[in-house]
Amino acid sequence: MNILIATSEVVPFAKTGGLADVCGALPVALSRLGHSVSVILPAYREALESGQPIEETGIEFDIPIGSKIVSGSLLRSPSPHSGVTFYLVRQDSYFDRPELYREEGEDYRDNSERFVFFCRAVLEVIRAAELEVDVLHVNDWPTGLIPVYLELEYRGIPGYEQMVTVMTIHNMAYQGQFWHWDMLLTGIDWKYFNWHQLEFWGKLNLLKSGLIFADAINTVSPRYAQEIQSAPLGCGLEGVLAQRADVLSGIINGVDYAVWNPAKDQYLAAQYNVETWRQGKPKCKADLQRQVGLPELPDVPLLGCVGRLVTQKGVDLVAAVLERATREQDAQWVILGSGDPEYHELLQRLAAANPDKVAVRLEFSDKLAHCIEAGADMFVMPSHYEPCGLSQLYSLKYGTVPIVRETGGLADTIENATAETLANGTANGFSFLPCHPDALADAIRQACDLYRQPEVWSRIVAQGMGQDWSWDRSAAEYVNMYETTIARVKQTLHA
Repeated sequence: MNILIATSEVVPFAKTGGLADVCGALPVALSRLGHSVSVILPAYREALESGQPIEETGIEFDIPIGSKIVSGSLLRSPSPHSGVTFYLVRQDSYFDRPELYREEGEDYRDNSERFVFFCRAVLEVIRAAELEVDVLHVNDWPTGLIPVYLELEYRGIPGYEQMVTVMTIHNMAYQGQFWHWDMLLTGIDWKYFNWHQLEFWGKLNLLKSGLIFADAINTVSPRYAQEIQSAPLGCGLEGVLAQRADVLSGIINGVDYAVWNPAKDQYLAAQYNVETWRQGKPKCKADLQRQVGLPELPDVPLLGCVGRLVTQKGVDLVAAVLERATREQDAQWVILGSGDPEYHELLQRLAAANPDKVAVRLEFSDKLAHCIEAGADMFVMPSHYEPCGLSQLYSLKYGTVPIVRETGGLADTIENATAETLANGTANGFSFLPCHPDALADAIRQACDLYRQPEVWSRIVAQGMGQDWSWDRSAAEYVNMYETTIARVKQTLHA
């Protein structure tokens, strides 16, 4: 298959979040499976300064934006070792800016215009660069108009007739909503500004637009695909998703085991695998305790948290549990991340009052994140919602048993340790459902109890370390979705 992935960010060119990681890793995995894969993104300042080899193609194009014509050009960055070609849409007045979507905490006021241009440019590039495309895979709201333009303006043009569109939702909370007059920028007939198609409570909604017009929709876990079909996680679009449930699916994101693998990790005090973790993890634990200033107590459970310190990630639950745990439980905690000032203050206060039990680092350190994954005994991830989640997958590989809330991708990847799952050998962590500190405290208590039963604990660790959450697995599922979509659309066209 010929696959073109359109995205607003991708590693190693430009990144604000997990979308960039997915769009950097999935194409490489698809290429390994024998498919021809290209990726297209805006030529942001960050991308042009990324240090990647970027060359001019000589291709220029004109895009109608409302009543004006805006010119752009196409850059290319070949990546021979990965088999993937990256294309960058250059239009400096839109993309040569300090950040991708916002500056000093405020969204760029012309974001609608910027990504209208990008969506139209993607379809023009296909023609101008003579790209063969079977599947046009778009991601999140910045690419939401691509399926609309394909269906309304390009479908009858040679080369576009058989093309199918797949839209991936990475987080329903971000929808690209703009005032209704931005319809003029799109050049799309006003008749499509209705509640069945592009309109959402009087606004232009780019995510909704893509969900309506794409041939298939997927999100980053099967459970999240179910959750977003109802309130509150549908974020107002649950009716649209329920209506399109027949083409909606969930595929868990993969892990790059070239980066996240304790057998190869250069950050660790000792490397280890599923056979040698009993020797390697204690050395990593002692090293982590030294790094963060906790007493080196090998038999005391060490719990780790890494991520954004915001309510969505369940930091409110962690903080509430910590208040009690420092008084009632013989355990240590190390927390790494940054986020809301109120959580910064609360966690710093708890760490200052309990220096032998709590270490907090209000920053992001890639090295320390790896050391926590290897050195902690348990990884706490009590998200209010979590489309996929990657940290719990890293933890499984590192033998650091996850304690998660049963939502989204966390529910799909963590099998709670119960009498039944321990007996049949499927338990790989601990999970709870109520979004309440007591539920998290109970899960932690259960984990700490089993931690003191080495034989049982070893089975849980080994089960997690032996699982495959690689991008190769995820890519194979994407290929199946692409093939199914092509077959279904072809059948519809010939019906």
